Amino acid sequence: MRRLERRAIICMTLAAVLLAGLFLFVVRYVSYGAEWATFYGNQAVYNGGVLASGAIYDVNGVLLSENGGGSINYNDDEGIRIATMHTVGDVKGNVATSAQNVFRDKLIGYNLVTGTYKMSGKNEDITLTLDAEVCKTAYEGLSQYKAGCVGIYNYKTGEILCKVSWPSFDPVLVEPDLAEDDTSGVYIDRFLSGTFVPGSIFKTVTSAAVIETTSDYDSFVYECSGTREVNGEDLNCAYAHGTVDFPGALASSCNGAFSVLTERVGAANMKAYVDKLGLTTRYDIDGVSNAAGSFEFPSDVALNLDWAGIGQYHDMVNPCSMMVYMGAIASGGKAAVPKLLHTAISLPDTTDRMIEDATAKKLQEMMKQDVVESYGESNFPGLDIYAKTGTAEVAGHDPTAWFAGFLKDKDHPYAFVVCIEDAGEALYTAAPLANSVLQAAVNG
Repeated sequence: MRRLERRAIICMTLAAVLLAGLFLFVVRYVSYGAEWATFYGNQAVYNGGVLASGAIYDVNGVLLSENGGGSINYNDDEGIRIATMHTVGDVKGNVATSAQNVFRDKLIGYNLVTGTYKMSGKNEDITLTLDAEVCKTAYEGLSQYKAGCVGIYNYKTGEILCKVSWPSFDPVLVEPDLAEDDTSGVYIDRFLSGTFVPGSIFKTVTSAAVIETTSDYDSFVYECSGTREVNGEDLNCAYAHGTVDFPGALASSCNGAFSVLTERVGAANMKAYVDKLGLTTRYDIDGVSNAAGSFEFPSDVALNLDWAGIGQYHDMVNPCSMMVYMGAIASGGKAAVPKLLHTAISLPDTTDRMIEDATAKKLQEMMKQDVVESYGESNFPGLDIYAKTGTAEVAGHDPTAWFAGFLKDKDHPYAFVVCIEDAGEALYTAAPLANSVLQAAVNG
């Protein structure tokens, strides 16, 4: 009897181990099956190191790339190829965040039931949310500069209409001709993977913190002489702005006024707001992650805190995250999470609440005042645009030019960001580029 009991225990133990192993395998298969199937050694999936199947289209059905025969066939238009290279991908797979890399399982038609076997016998296709012609317009503008990026997305649906990074190259050439000491970062998608000094676009962040953590901003008045002394050191404006109130401080981008406002908000609240507004976290964009921003708000050195609130010091922001924040201002405090895969029916994911609805309305008023008083509505014909420029100082370089904002247009609810490195004054560089791309997006 005891022998039978021991055998029963052993059998039950082995059965439990078998079931546990089977459970673990199923969990791992569900979690990692796509990675196993798309492993580069799988000759059923790859031909000459390139995916053997799958085509990528833009939202209008324009072919961006098609795999087959050991190569990738790209769009016939060189401008479209270069504009969409970072999103679509290069032959060598050097752009880690590209569709050719991230959506490998979709391009080969992988699913949990049939693996890589295609029931229809046809290649698999994916459609991106991009508009190739709008991207081309962005590329043509960016290519006049050393480096930069442009992003536009629908803050209601999350669909990214335009995502262009420069420098880029024509993927038909397989590899760009780069010097051994090249530091251009041609394989880096600056929109997703880059972080940059924001300059004065960050004043929209500080403004949100001012509205929600201080009580007397409506009565705020500052007399700007062009220089404010902080603990014996000078904090300078571009020029003397004279008497400014809170909205006027944003419209004129007065550093002195925002240094005072930053001190009122305090280091702890500033830190809380860059977190709350999504600037220090990553978004999951259909499996692609953007870079997280980084900030320091010292509580013991007032001058450094002031510069941080102005968008300088150690501030580093990701363009995609800033674009989403612009969308949240436009839509009452929340925005859709960005997406790259176009689907016929899809409910967008939304961010957590970043700011209160009343705060969003106040910021909308202030950003419209920026356009009316400082940038000129005539420079954006036909667009109901709300925006903020930023001309960020970068040691050893010309300033990084930013233009970030949104359209209040029920048919085109777009938030946007333009970031151009080594470009100089944003009003004469980033703002005109934003206009040309938005015109293509709205009227193209």
